[in-house]
Amino acid sequence: MPTYTAPIKDINFVLHDVLKISESSIPGYADLDRDFTTSILEEAGKITSEVLAPLNVVGDREGCRLENGVVYTPTGFKAAFNQVRDGGWPGLATDEEYGGQGLPYLMGTAVGEMFGSANQAFTMYQGLTNGAYASIHAHGTDAQKTTYLPKMTNCEWTGTMNLTEPHCGTDLGMMRTKADPQSDGSYKITGQKIFISAGDHDMADNIIHLVLAKITGGPEGIKGVSLFIVPKFIVNDDGSLGARNGVSVGSIEHKMGIHGNSTCVMNYDGATGYLLGEEHKGMRAMFTMMNHARLGVGLQGLAQAEAAYQNAVIYAKERLQGRAVTGTENPNGPADPIIVHPDIRRSLMDQKSFVEGARAFLLWGASLIDQTHRAGDKDADGLISLMTPVIKGFLSDKGYDMTVQAQQVYGGHGYIEEHGMSQFTRDARIAMIYEGANGVQALDLVGRKLAVDGGKHVMAFFDMVKSFIKENEGDDALKTNFLDPLKAASKDMQTAGMYFIQNGMKNPNNALAGSTDFMHLFGHVCLGLMWARMAKAASAALADGTSDPEFYQTKLATGRYYMARQLPATALHLTRIQSGADTVMALTADAF
Repeated sequence: MPTYTAPIKDINFVLHDVLKISESSIPGYADLDRDFTTSILEEAGKITSEVLAPLNVVGDREGCRLENGVVYTPTGFKAAFNQVRDGGWPGLATDEEYGGQGLPYLMGTAVGEMFGSANQAFTMYQGLTNGAYASIHAHGTDAQKTTYLPKMTNCEWTGTMNLTEPHCGTDLGMMRTKADPQSDGSYKITGQKIFISAGDHDMADNIIHLVLAKITGGPEGIKGVSLFIVPKFIVNDDGSLGARNGVSVGSIEHKMGIHGNSTCVMNYDGATGYLLGEEHKGMRAMFTMMNHARLGVGLQGLAQAEAAYQNAVIYAKERLQGRAVTGTENPNGPADPIIVHPDIRRSLMDQKSFVEGARAFLLWGASLIDQTHRAGDKDADGLISLMTPVIKGFLSDKGYDMTVQAQQVYGGHGYIEEHGMSQFTRDARIAMIYEGANGVQALDLVGRKLAVDGGKHVMAFFDMVKSFIKENEGDDALKTNFLDPLKAASKDMQTAGMYFIQNGMKNPNNALAGSTDFMHLFGHVCLGLMWARMAKAASAALADGTSDPEFYQTKLATGRYYMARQLPATALHLTRIQSGADTVMALTADAF
């Protein structure tokens, strides 16, 4: 059975050596010294390794079941959920006013990686609740916040979001779910939603559904969409639970992965709902939750890659097969461990360099969210808005690729279920699809995000890269191994941007045909910047005489690998982008 060990040292390296969070001016960061973050990460590490990780295979094998309208989660999930709730983990980064611990979003992200690596399907129950909490917190009335947030903070009540319908996914303007106004200010919600993660289960007393619907008589298309709070059980004025609402589970979806999460078809039959935010402004309120979720999905890509990588390393050191081409390294055994072979090393280095770079990228992104919300920094808000499709799309694409590479290390043993490696691949696959499929993320990036505020935010990113290079070019080792490759990759990205400007207006297909390549190009530049920053931090630690030189030397070696073997992919992506749309659009639909 796979195992999982929380990478506490690596997380602390990013938090303190790279981001230097305790020196930051962001409110709340001064309290985050290394001892404090270590204590939180160690406690999270215990529950993820000892409680959640062993249930990962259980959830995969048993799945959820629907019996007489009731959804039951896999064996052990309910007890573990109570343990997680009792430890206060769902409320780690939520508002103290509603019973949360009030820690920065950054710490929620760091802990979230551990939970996701240990058991993604399980962690989604609280993750979706946090997203629904965020939407109500941002757009709800005082009464709605008082009614729902305290119970959602500790997951006594959980939350969902309901967007997709059988006939529409991305094009939400086509939805048919309707909301009929009632004399008491409530609405009757009628319609069907599909693919609803954590749609129903036996681990919480109530489930608070956030449902997109069109108010009868409202505008057509997306402009007529509103968002509603639809609880499973009506909440009485005194906070107690009343009658069962008109919402039920039609079925549980049969999925490729995340079997331990109850992905449901939800039927709304005149269910009582309450408007969240303004009429016909539902997408604005829903995007608060979706943007929260998209960062979480990028985190899932990293988390599954980390868990798969850990197990691949163990196997590569134990599995005996062949001899090293440079001479026997295990003379007392019948063969050498497969980690001696260069191609296995290449695979493991691909995984290791991605995971560590992605972690730095995500934690930096989380710090931008804190800078936005805690310090009111609009520039940080613009930058993380630009980065959101890159975090979601690039990290989930590459995270899935890394789980496949980890599975490949096992050979045939990775394909059978004995070692459990296929679960990481199957669980990671959904991250490329939900919360907006990655092709849509790429279209959003190129078609909308790049041009926001006249391109101000992407130019700020280029300036950030340029400034880092200029500030550190006096360090010869850093320059040769990190800054020069980063400069070349950044130039590729700028050239791609210029191509879109020069050709996209004449033929929009020229831009959109290259959107996925641009998203990946951008992602590589972001990881290149993160590796350059990590290399600087590691070099500084070695110069200061660290007590653990091997850790920092390993960081430098891993970073050099990424810059030499992965970052040059930007040139390939640029070439594809510059080829335009002609070859992409050459065939008629009938020719396929």
